[in-house]
Amino acid sequence: MLTKARIAVLVSGGGTNLQALIDAQQRGELQSGEIVLVISNKPGAYALQRAEKAGIPALTITRKDCGSTEAFEAALLAALEENHIDLIILAGFMSILSADFTRRCPDRILNVHPSLIPSFCGKGMYGLRVHQAALDYGVKVTGATVHLVNEIPDGGRILLQKAVAILPEDTPETLQRRVMEQAEWILLPQAAEMLSANIVKEKRHD
Repeated sequence: MLTKARIAVLVSGGGTNLQALIDAQQRGELQSGEIVLVISNKPGAYALQRAEKAGIPALTITRKDCGSTEAFEAALLAALEENHIDLIILAGFMSILSADFTRRCPDRILNVHPSLIPSFCGKGMYGLRVHQAALDYGVKVTGATVHLVNEIPDGGRILLQKAVAILPEDTPETLQRRVMEQAEWILLPQAAEMLSANIVKEKRHD
């Protein structure tokens, strides 16, 4: 019987959101799921060191090594299947997954986006670009959104949102940091726990 959902976290960079998930797991806030695999699409990403420090197996799978998007996604799927993954969390994963990939994992891929969707989201909107856009537009409030992933970038069902005030002296960098601390690092573990609990419940009824 499944007691915990098996989670894979997909990363590309520093892994601050991965760290938030690891910390939540260690504190017992993420109790219905367990991070059993970290996959990076960038060799040497600092997130891999975070995984190693936490004793979590990690892999690097790159599009370059695979030769094409299709081969890259096939290698990803193979690794996920081999590790019996129930839930995929995108934590700063800088690669848009194809419709074919997302269709294979309906309601099983989670992403965090650093704005209040539907504002400042979609193709090409990631990292500091999102915060720059919010500042350029002059909005007074931004935040983060955790949503399910489908074939439309940032277009899946919204699970959780949290607002963060924009301060007059903000730069994209200061805003990014505050959105992470006040929203992303709080929401992502909450959503992971929510979905993991659902998965465990579903498996019990199977």
